[in-house]
Amino acid sequence: MPRVVVFVVYDGIVLLDLAGPLQVFSRAVDPSTGAFGYECLVASVTGESIETNTVLSIPTVTIASLEEHNIDTLIIVGGDGAIRGMRDAELVGAFGRLASRARRVCSVCSGALILAATGLLDGRRAVTHWDDCAMLAAEFPAVNVEMDPIFIKDGHIWTSAGITAGIDMSLAIAAEDFGRAAAFSVARAMVAQMVRSGGQSQFSPALSRQLRDGAGQFEKLHDWIANNLRRDLTVEVLAAQANMSARNFARVYAKVMGVTPARAVAAMRVEKAQGLLESSQQSVKQIAVSCGFGDEDRMRRAFVGTLGVSPSAYRANFNVP
Repeated sequence: MPRVVVFVVYDGIVLLDLAGPLQVFSRAVDPSTGAFGYECLVASVTGESIETNTVLSIPTVTIASLEEHNIDTLIIVGGDGAIRGMRDAELVGAFGRLASRARRVCSVCSGALILAATGLLDGRRAVTHWDDCAMLAAEFPAVNVEMDPIFIKDGHIWTSAGITAGIDMSLAIAAEDFGRAAAFSVARAMVAQMVRSGGQSQFSPALSRQLRDGAGQFEKLHDWIANNLRRDLTVEVLAAQANMSARNFARVYAKVMGVTPARAVAAMRVEKAQGLLESSQQSVKQIAVSCGFGDEDRMRRAFVGTLGVSPSAYRANFNVP
């Protein structure tokens, strides 16, 4: 029989917090039967249509009607309404009753606020959207809030970061239930870049650079660096590309970006190498050369210093066949 997945919603949910994971669980196939592995239900306290943060509303069944169901995975969805939801005793109580009977309990994005209100996150590691981490920590000090991971599994409780991280968490759950091949199949169908591990960050290096360089002062330089990683990228070379003196460039770059030019180049090389280790079958030596490290040992030192793992260990964790 398919495993029952119940999504609990309320007015003000983010549509993608529901639709992304719902798409994953609706299309995952159990390889032992060749049939879809999950039966998905969407529930609310009232059983009425729920307003999302878009023009679409979502039909639901009542939570009470599911209290005798054999629930495999229970998911509380995030959204602007989560702040009201964590203070809604009826919603928190109804979700908590379902959670006590579910094999696995999850939250997407700010849904962690409602999950935390049940007490199930007390003493556990948890993550939510980076913009809600401070609130989660302040409202629920017994929760060990982490800001960086895209999702965390602590026992039978899973929490995920913002919006698309719910897709990553759902793919990881499908992989746990039915194997990596089943998860890869869904990811390919959804044109997802990869099946990401929860150990990866919800902040991409490129986005972090853009946030720091709000005025776009070094945007063209970063594009140029990304296309010339094999070159000897000294401060003098970078300064010339930015039409600045080497001394002034090093000072201004560090002030704007928060890191030295040399560290920025090293980080971009690691970022490029990560992508190749994840998606290609090139050897570590080939990747080291193409990313400008020169040799495997230098790339290994850069990976250990930046990510805490070797290139080979990174590939073992994140490579998609």
